[in-house]
Amino acid sequence: MSNPVSHFVAAQDGLKLHVRAYGASATSALPVVCLPGLARTGTDFHLLASALADDAEHPRSVLALDYRGRGLSDYDSNPDNYSLPVELADVLSVLTALAIGKAVFVGTSRGGLLAMLLGSARPAVLAGVVLNDIGPVIEPHGLARIRGYVGRLSQPKSFEEAAEVLRQLFSPQFPALSAGDWVELAQRTFRDQGGRIIPDYDPKLAHALRDVDIERPLPALWQQFDSLADVPMLIIRGANSDLLSPATFEAMRTRRRQCEMLVVPDQGHAPLLTDNETISRIGAFVRFCEHPEATA
Repeated sequence: MSNPVSHFVAAQDGLKLHVRAYGASATSALPVVCLPGLARTGTDFHLLASALADDAEHPRSVLALDYRGRGLSDYDSNPDNYSLPVELADVLSVLTALAIGKAVFVGTSRGGLLAMLLGSARPAVLAGVVLNDIGPVIEPHGLARIRGYVGRLSQPKSFEEAAEVLRQLFSPQFPALSAGDWVELAQRTFRDQGGRIIPDYDPKLAHALRDVDIERPLPALWQQFDSLADVPMLIIRGANSDLLSPATFEAMRTRRRQCEMLVVPDQGHAPLLTDNETISRIGAFVRFCEHPEATA
């Protein structure tokens, strides 16, 4: 399995952004850029990125970003900057610094929103988009659930205790995860800082959700979604998701000319992208994006 190399890129305001790079950057294959969820980091994509980079027949470069305030990226002293416009500018800074001219983007939740925004900001960079459990309509009850724990997780004494914290929060949406799966998820959610087990993100990230109101749905992003009309797309939904509804999932399908759909059983928001079937589907989709004319 590939060991990633760390790159650090200066954002437009000088803040340091961390990127995990897998595979040989010199390869001519289409690269993949992975954009994580709101309070997540690039480590979520380790199994997927390793599989894509190590594919014997189709090896490629894969980048997985830590947004500002997450993982090894600098935290921002101004929590107002934990916003989609600033994070979109950060993604653009990374793409420019690492000379990514065209790529397939895998966006989980907030990462999918950023991928949709790229359709207006830099459309030429999009060779394909995987939207993982996100769409133009975000269910307010799901968003309120996320607001309930981001920046508010209790401080466990060990990763095993952290796994239990996550199991209590998420087992209704992920009933099939094993004890080992929960520990692995805990190791991607928390970090050991001098013997203290703390979330791997700035607690002030909760500021990004301060205005969530379950009685007032967010504005729909159909215009941004439709900006990707000519971009191949794979839409993934967790069967137990409370953020991407079946109705929105189906509406997305009907508006697309080039679209693949995948429902992941026994998972909610957001599918972990760690099972072999999902990784295989994403790999096949990336290869299609590389040569769409071959199957047109």
